[in-house]
Amino acid sequence: MPDPTDFEAELVAQRSYLMRFARLQLRNETWAEDAVSETLLAALARPQAFGGRAQLKTWLVGILKHKIIDALRARGREVCVDGASADDDEDPLAHMAFQADGHFAELPADWGDPERELDNRQFLAVLEACTDRLPPVQGRLFLMREWLELSSEEICNELGLSATNLYVQLHRARLRLRECLEIHWFAGKPVA
Repeated sequence: MPDPTDFEAELVAQRSYLMRFARLQLRNETWAEDAVSETLLAALARPQAFGGRAQLKTWLVGILKHKIIDALRARGREVCVDGASADDDEDPLAHMAFQADGHFAELPADWGDPERELDNRQFLAVLEACTDRLPPVQGRLFLMREWLELSSEEICNELGLSATNLYVQLHRARLRLRECLEIHWFAGKPVA
């Protein structure tokens, strides 16, 4: 079992990252604060559950994911989607990425073995930075689908989106992430 004083200090050190993650998902400062507080309280209540099998940050994000899902379900359709509409006009990136016949305008870079890259902490930092750069609606939907692992149906029900709109937004998010990763990771350029 971790030393209580050290463990509390480590939890406090992770708070700002957890807040950023919760704000992106919940789009409400108060709800994000509640989710992070509940996460930290859960961690403090059962420090023996940590056990050091994963990084503390990873363990806390796992708890936070469940708290965010609970908050989304509890608040139903009250979730704030920010001032931007999820139904924005055509994404100019889509026109740059594809030819009129639907083929890639430029073939994607060779990413090697993406599964192996997921174990690389630097790659995860670049992926996180690229995710943070997504437009707010796309970032939120992408994280709900890929990080929180909510089904498309759950996301549509929670946010009142059509399946088509969700798929379009996820497609746009993935295009932007691909572009960012190719520039800042696979081309070897540092992320700013």
